[in-house]
Amino acid sequence: MAKNVLLTGGSGFIGKHLTEALIAGGFSVSVLSRSERKDTSLITYYKWDLKNNFIDEQAVLNADYIIHLAGEGIVEKRWTEKRKKDILESRVKPIELIYSVLKKNNKILDAFVSASAIGIYGANTTQEICSENDAPANDFLGITCQKWESAVDKIDSLGIRTVKIRTGIVIGKDEGFLKKIAPSFKIGFGTIIGSGKQYLPWIHIEDLSQIYLKALIDTKMTGPYNAAITDNTTNAKFSRILAHLYGYKIWLPKVPAFVIKLALGEMSIAILEGKRVSSEKIQKEGYEFQFTDIETAISNSLS
Repeated sequence: MAKNVLLTGGSGFIGKHLTEALIAGGFSVSVLSRSERKDTSLITYYKWDLKNNFIDEQAVLNADYIIHLAGEGIVEKRWTEKRKKDILESRVKPIELIYSVLKKNNKILDAFVSASAIGIYGANTTQEICSENDAPANDFLGITCQKWESAVDKIDSLGIRTVKIRTGIVIGKDEGFLKKIAPSFKIGFGTIIGSGKQYLPWIHIEDLSQIYLKALIDTKMTGPYNAAITDNTTNAKFSRILAHLYGYKIWLPKVPAFVIKLALGEMSIAILEGKRVSSEKIQKEGYEFQFTDIETAISNSLS
């Protein structure tokens, strides 16, 4: 009988690609949904409601593995105090609900794999290449990721193997990072943001999906792993490649940092700053990236 994987955030960009990869890998898939959805021949849906602290316990009890992807978008809205609270709670609260069900029923999963983010290293541009051993930054992104991962540690305390996937910018067709910026480039109005020197640690959606699959089945994997290519891709490099793939050279001036700050407030740091991360740990576990060249990854995602 196929092992069952329960997903939170299964209807998002990463969740949809991961669902396809899980099914192709021979797993059965269940998804927690805020709305009533009919089961398909391949996916079983269960209801949950974070606002009312409700989760269908059967979803957890039927699961062999759980992958936690749910969370409000970091750069979807300005960071008001309410928005920052929502960003944090949308990541931590699902883990707490799942933990309560696991503990109450003495349920032991084969593994609990959670998304995290390279934002744990902070929003500032340096030449440093961050590894999983580096301490979390003391800014909003760093603190949020630290609390997110600390919630996962409660699952670990139950004797369940846990893995945290610290994800960079995800490149893929139709959705994700490219969906936000490609339209302006497609019509010839793309340009560089701020100094352009901020690093953009990136990963192709196919690699990210396969890393999650490896985290499920590789019992040696535990703790945090950076899921991003270690290279020198900056906003300027990314922008020039994207413009080139659409057949032109960037002609517009850079968007000044102060304009971004005026428009986005505190959230602007997520766009104007960025540092590199090391992928050495996941590669030492035997993972070989399919996409290591940014132009190839972008080209694949535009075709």
